[in-house]
Formats: sequence, C-alpha cells, structure tokens
Amino acid sequence: MAALSRLGAAAGLAGLSLFNALLPPRCLACGELVSAPGSLCPGCWQGISFLAPPHCGICGLPFAYDPGPEIFCGACLRRRPDFGRARAVMRYDDDSRGLVLGFKHGDRTEAAPAFADWMARAGSELLAEAEIVLPVPLHWRRLFTRRYNQAALLAQALGRKTGLPYRPDILRRCRHTPPQGRLSPAARKRNLRGAFVVDPRRRPEVKGRRLLLVDDVLTTGATLSACARVLRRAGAAEVDALVLARVVRPSAR
Repeated sequence: MAALSRLGAAAGLAGLSLFNALLPPRCLACGELVSAPGSLCPGCWQGISFLAPPHCGICGLPFAYDPGPEIFCGACLRRRPDFGRARAVMRYDDDSRGLVLGFKHGDRTEAAPAFADWMARAGSELLAEAEIVLPVPLHWRRLFTRRYNQAALLAQALGRKTGLPYRPDILRRCRHTPPQGRLSPAARKRNLRGAFVVDPRRRPEVKGRRLLLVDDVLTTGATLSACARVLRRAGAAEVDALVLARVVRPSAR
C-alpha cells in the first residue's frame, strides 16, 4: 500500500511537471513566467501594498503609526458601519488595480485559490469566529453579462480552504442598481437601498450565527453595510467582512 501511495504521488508530480511544461505558470498580474501557479513575479509582488496592523479595529483602515489597541478611525467614530469588522489583503491602487480588475472583469478566475490563501491570512481573526461564509451577490442581469460572480469565487475558495460552510444563496440582489464607481458615499447608500434581501428559506441558517461576508473591493463600505443590515435584521448574531482589496484615500488616513 505504501509503495502504491509513493507511486501515485510520483505520478502526480510527473503529471504536474508535464502540465507546467506545456502551460507554464505565469504571474497573476503581468503574465511573466513564475515558478508556481497562482503566484506573482518578484517585481509585481514588491509593488503590491499588503495591509497589516496597525489599523482601525472596525474597518481595517491602515494607520501610519500604532496609536494603541482598539483604536478606531475617524469615519468609524463618526458613524459605525453596519458590519462588525472588515479586513482586506491589499491596498487598491495603481499597482494592484490590474490584478483585481483582471480577476473581476478579465476572466482570470484561476486566481481565486491564491487570493483565498491571502485572504485567509489577512482575515484569520474573522475566520476563527465565523460560522458561515457567503458572498456579496450580483443581480441576475449583471451575472448574465459577466458570467461569474467574483465575490462568490473568493467565498467558495475560502470555504474550501477553511472548511467553513459556503452559502451563496442566503443573500439575493433583488434590484438591479447602476454601477457605483462614480457615485459619492451618500449616493452609493441611496443607490443600494432595498437592493438586498435574505432568502426566506435560509433565515433559519442565519439566525444567531456569525457570518463572514466576502467581496472583492471595499470602497466606502456602502455595499457591505447594506448587506450586513439585512442579514442582522434576519437574526444574524454578527456580520464581519473580508475583501481582497480596499481603497485608502489620503484624507481618510
């Protein structure tokens, strides 16, 4: 049996070597050849601003210096978001934009497992307490044109990595909303009013549970807050959020 296991492992390695020879792994960002699938070349890796403490204890906004434990940013002090805590892997800027948009709009779906690895590290404290992982949903019209929901791919990969239940059908986007890219924070909030609902059949799964909401980019937090509101109204004990990237405006820091 041990000999068969060694033989199977050797065959698997040989198959992987042949696959890499025919389709060599390439950098997720620039397409340069790399040593392992789902990785970045050294140049792209150095360009990415990975986020780490110190940061706001609520939204995860990075601080330039450590102000002490449980310190919150000005925005969260003015108005606490509807989600409990949010964490992000990287800063959304000129260096990471191509990486994120390639995944979101460019069919680079093979990046999902690697991104899930990064998100698992960045959100380890949230994942340790989460009971269910779920994505921010797309409206069916947008899903039809895009063909996949990037948030669902991330949430599914996180569920596989951590063993947490992945439930893509708890939240539904019941109203098709215009793109939010050029909207102000107040306009984003108005745009999302009534856009999300909890499937009535899934309410028993939500009640009293700690949920981890997954999305690709956090800009103002309006989408995550809109989702968290309806989940908490449905009885969720807490709703945290984990994203791949977040916008960090100089004025916000």
